[in-house]
Amino acid sequence: MATSSCIFCQIARSSTSTILLHQDHKVIAFQDINPSAFRHYLVIPIEHIPTVNDLHKRSEDYTLVSHMLNVGQTLLQRDAPQAKEYRFGFHQPPFNSIDHLHLHCLALPFIPRWRELKYSSLGPLGGFVEAGMLLERIKPSF
Repeated sequence: MATSSCIFCQIARSSTSTILLHQDHKVIAFQDINPSAFRHYLVIPIEHIPTVNDLHKRSEDYTLVSHMLNVGQTLLQRDAPQAKEYRFGFHQPPFNSIDHLHLHCLALPFIPRWRELKYSSLGPLGGFVEAGMLLERIKPSF
């Protein structure tokens, strides 16, 4: 459910001047306002989902995250084909900045270089979780 105070819900409802790079019935994508890499995009679900902790081993969550990743990969391959490395993932609470699920899509290098620390796993403490690792965590058992 959308919340009026959530900036990402406002962007999803086109209530801001944010330029969208992608829009479909499930997600939207746009540039991060404070980029940490050569290219730094965010892919968010239109539906308000607070954090990765609200995702479960269900086919709908797995399908959503897979779709978010596919959109991010497609955008970076289109806009930064020369990048030697890409990184895709989510910040886990308490390290997330906005309580609306968002996939960071980064075409490296990091700018400045120290920003890499912000996009690293902190093991059991959380931090940044790679999209592939999250998909493994929420993959439904069939």
